[in-house]
Amino acid sequence: MADQGDPLAAGAGEETLERLVEASRTPQGRARLASSGALGAALHCLTDDPAPAILPLLRLVRNLCAGDATNQDAFIELGGPDQIASILLRDPPAPADVVRTALQALGNAAAAGEAHRSAVWARFFPTLLLQVARYHEPAICDPLCMVLDTCCSSGGGRQRLAELCNTETGLPILLEVITTARAVAYKGDWLYWLLCKVCIEEPYFPCVFMGLDLLGTLDNSIKCGSVHFTIDQTFLLEVLIEYLRDRPKDVSIISNLFALEVLKVLKKASSLVEFTSLGNSDLPTGCSAVDVLGYSLVILRHICAWENSVSHAGDSYVDSLLSAGLLQHLLCLLGELEPPAIIRKSMNTRDQSGPSAAARKVCPYRGYRRDLVSVIANCLHGRKKVQDEIRQLKAIPLLLQQCVVDEDNPLVREWGLWAIRNLLEGNLENQNELSEFQLQQPVNTPEIDGIGLRVVIDEKTGRPKLVNV
Repeated sequence: MADQGDPLAAGAGEETLERLVEASRTPQGRARLASSGALGAALHCLTDDPAPAILPLLRLVRNLCAGDATNQDAFIELGGPDQIASILLRDPPAPADVVRTALQALGNAAAAGEAHRSAVWARFFPTLLLQVARYHEPAICDPLCMVLDTCCSSGGGRQRLAELCNTETGLPILLEVITTARAVAYKGDWLYWLLCKVCIEEPYFPCVFMGLDLLGTLDNSIKCGSVHFTIDQTFLLEVLIEYLRDRPKDVSIISNLFALEVLKVLKKASSLVEFTSLGNSDLPTGCSAVDVLGYSLVILRHICAWENSVSHAGDSYVDSLLSAGLLQHLLCLLGELEPPAIIRKSMNTRDQSGPSAAARKVCPYRGYRRDLVSVIANCLHGRKKVQDEIRQLKAIPLLLQQCVVDEDNPLVREWGLWAIRNLLEGNLENQNELSEFQLQQPVNTPEIDGIGLRVVIDEKTGRPKLVNV
């Protein structure tokens, strides 16, 4: 049998190697090969064999280290990291499939425990990891994220994560990973896990976001004119949104700094976007400034919803956001917008020539109003302080105005109703104030007029009713 004794002692032909690789695919096969010393033999052959044999040898090493403690320990004891490093240091550089398999072997070995992660990190960080990151290959990006995420988990993982995000040592590696992932449209699990750890759970979002700005991959979109954000920054925000939306239960904690920095990004983006042209497309629009504006709102919506769904001790990062002016900023942006289309239609007989009407802004993308209302609605949930502040700022009518269907903002009515529900829940002051509102003028839309009806206010009840024209 090819996997008995010392299977590679006298060199291995292609057929023998393939049989060993196939045998190493199962736990039973890996156990048998571990007892025969196959891993040590394979590592020894890596330094001697000609180039054609490197790939199957690496596949054998990778498979042997997949969840088998004996082989994982032997990999470190027999100098596996040095053997892999020697392959990556060869000139000319190794092909992408060789690098990919070498990284997979490292990732499998590092998964065994702290000693293994420490050994891999010490040998490859930062020089060799940066060299690998500069391949800019989709096939390499995934296993590289695997190695980085695994080494930055558990034990000394937080210290290694700090080193990875250090601007002078590891940050260039992370920036290369993100720019490559964006360029090749890669969004694998390892990338999600790594960026969640770096940006959401730990306090490194600011340095990564700023680093992508300094890297300067500019979006030269004609629609945007002057560019203030990069396409790599928008890609990062998009990945974080998808993780928060699709895997909220995988998020162990949200960094207070992450929440506050996203608010800063929102404020910057809202100061740069020109709200003069009505956007016809959903996110992404192709304009970095508009996309960053929208993505920052969506992130804030998700993290507010995440806090609402979990119990936690200590300070609330939503409270920190509110203290930093989140609610006032959202109400200001919402108040500056022209009313929803259905309300504008009902106002077609009024004088719209005044300066306040002329100064009204429009939604820069389809769904902007909905996103503003959704963040406000989630902030209101279970927070009396926010409920009271809405009333004190006399913003209840503004929220009521959002409870209508708007073709440019799908689901804004539902978010508006959710906001009003949260506004009134358990708050007698708000309930009393709303009960005192009086209908000043009926809303007649072209659709109602078109079927020969009109809305009027019943003089006795003060309620609206439909009458034939």
